[in-house]
Amino acid sequence: MGVGASFGEAFAKATLAAGTVLPRGGKVLISVRDQDKQGALEVARQLAGLGFELVGTRGTARLLHEIGVPCQATNKVAEGRPHVVDLIKNDEIALIINTTEGKLAIADSFAIRREALNRKVTYTTTLAGARATVLALQYIDASGVNRLQDLHQEFDA
Repeated sequence: MGVGASFGEAFAKATLAAGTVLPRGGKVLISVRDQDKQGALEVARQLAGLGFELVGTRGTARLLHEIGVPCQATNKVAEGRPHVVDLIKNDEIALIINTTEGKLAIADSFAIRREALNRKVTYTTTLAGARATVLALQYIDASGVNRLQDLHQEFDA
C-alpha cells in the first residue's frame, strides 16, 4: 500500500513497496495501438518534460514528431533488426509503455514483456498505467511518512 497526499505520491510509494523500480532517467519505449495514440501524446510530453528520451515504433514516433516531441524511431520485431527487443536486451530502455491489439502486435508484445521481465525493466500495458506511472515519477523522491489520521483531517476540512 502506498499513502500520499496525492495519487502520484501514493502510487510511487506503492510501486516501490511492490518492488518495482521506477527509472530516474533514460529511454522510454512507447509503442501504442492506434486507438491509444492520442492519449499517449500527453504522456510522451510529460516524460520528455521529466528529461526522458523517447523511442517509439514508427507510427508512434511519427505522431510524436508531428506534435514536436523528439522521438527516435525503431523497428517492431516483425520489421527486422535492430528492433525493440534488441534495445531492451542491450539495456538501452528504462521504461516501456506498450498497448496492443491484433495477433502480430500481441506476439511482439509477448517478446517485449518477456525480455522486460528478464531485464527488470518497468513495463505498463495500458494508457491508464502509463498516466499513473508519469504521476509517480513526479514523486519518485518523496520519502515522507503520511499518517492516515493527518490525511483524513486534510480531506475532511
